[in-house]
Amino acid sequence: QVRLVESGGGLVQAGGSLRLSCAASGLPFSSYAMGWFRQAPGKEREFVAAISRSDSLTYYAESVKGRFTISRDNAKKTAYLQMNSLKPEDTAVYYCAAGYFYSGTYSDTRRYDYWGQGTQVTVSS
Repeated sequence: QVRLVESGGGLVQAGGSLRLSCAASGLPFSSYAMGWFRQAPGKEREFVAAISRSDSLTYYAESVKGRFTISRDNAKKTAYLQMNSLKPEDTAVYYCAAGYFYSGTYSDTRRYDYWGQGTQVTVSS
């Protein structure tokens, strides 16, 4: 059974930092691209960042570029999202996802096979 478990969310003031983790089990982690998405109340789920299975390629939404960093540790089967200079508009439920692909569009939710349950990030002004 495949499981993706996010952790590290919480309440932080604007300008602060959080580090999200996504622990995977039940799948060959190093064979999967990993992505982070978020969904705010009343809005569609949107792409945040993604990393290729070999961690050599990373992708970011324009809204987080320069503030967020995605990484992975294949030995620990864990993906991370370091979030700095947080803004109130970053408030959302953050989801990690695993996709069995190695090229093409990393921002499309339909390309991902497995999803975590999400972790809440709230940024106060």
